[in-house]
Amino acid sequence: MVKEIERVGIPVVHVCTVVPISMTVGANRIVPAIAIPHPLGDPKLDPNEEKNLRRKIVNKALEALSTEVELQTVFED
Repeated sequence: MVKEIERVGIPVVHVCTVVPISMTVGANRIVPAIAIPHPLGDPKLDPNEEKNLRRKIVNKALEALSTEVELQTVFED
């Protein structure tokens, strides 16, 4: 689905917990997430720390979204 959306000119960021799977399905912009049951957070953190973690992941995804790529790119910290 990611490739089809990008094919019509809409950039897509795939936030995922298993990067090799994203690479296999052909996602161009990949942002690693935290864990399968909680991709955008960590319930073990206090609410403030978790909010900061979520913000960091979303900001990385926005950075990836605004970056032109030609090959698959993993946007890590």
